[in-house]
Amino acid sequence: MSTANTDRTATAGEATAGKATTGKATAGKATVRARGSRSPLASVGLHGTLVVASVIAVFPVLWILLTSLKPAKHAVTTDFVKEPTLSNYTYLLEQSHFLSWFANSVLVAGITTVLGVFIAATTGYAVSRFKFPGMKPLMWTLLITQMFPMAILIVPLYNLMGDLGLLNQPLGLIITYLTIAVPFCAWMMKGFFDTIPVEIDESGRVDGLNPFGTFWRLILPLAKPGLAVTGFYAFITAWGEVAYASAFMVGEENLTLAGGLQTFVTQYTSNWGAMSAASVLIAIPAAIFFVFAQRHLVAGMTAGATKG
Repeated sequence: MSTANTDRTATAGEATAGKATTGKATAGKATVRARGSRSPLASVGLHGTLVVASVIAVFPVLWILLTSLKPAKHAVTTDFVKEPTLSNYTYLLEQSHFLSWFANSVLVAGITTVLGVFIAATTGYAVSRFKFPGMKPLMWTLLITQMFPMAILIVPLYNLMGDLGLLNQPLGLIITYLTIAVPFCAWMMKGFFDTIPVEIDESGRVDGLNPFGTFWRLILPLAKPGLAVTGFYAFITAWGEVAYASAFMVGEENLTLAGGLQTFVTQYTSNWGAMSAASVLIAIPAAIFFVFAQRHLVAGMTAGATKG
């Protein structure tokens, strides 16, 4: 009799302990969920901060767009929309050298992008896969060139281009922009190629491909994200650069878009409406380029940063 009572007491104790354990586990889960969730006040603060940051980022672009639609007499007023007109765009396309500037910029930026991507990709692949004398000094040279401010390089590059007869020539700007874009892009491509297994190169050589064939047919298709990043950087470098374009090019018909914008606001005249309209039109090709490259940009920048 006492044995049965003892067994029932033990069973009841185990059930009570089990319920207590279950209760503690439930409380633990509730605590974890509570720690992982945000309070209403924190959510309001987070979303409010995001809204404010978005407004700050979008407002300058919106203001330029609205200014481009204002007549000259209202260009510097604080009115958002007053007497909207397309006269600034008409003036820009019909009475200025905008189309010539646009063609010059497309030529310079296009060639810079193609050559920059090719040179950076081949350089990055060679440094990533091969060991040769002077490899480390080469990479250090590419890195050190990025440390010099642009203003310091204008005078020596100007003298060099003058000696070569490349002043006021698109080729001079292309070479100059390549000196800016290629070192950074080569470092980025080297880091990206480091993430691609070497076994792919070995399989290409087994199939009879030479090093360039392996690079062109096997490695390059896998490097699309990295190529997108380097292409975007090279394009933006050539498309929006002002200092070299203004120093190396003379005559309104020879200017690029960035240099041509300065002709609207000078010491004696100020045509803010036309300048705003030109800014809007200049941003369109860069936005289109970004739309086509954006799906590769994040992957390329992340992969290129994993190894150095």
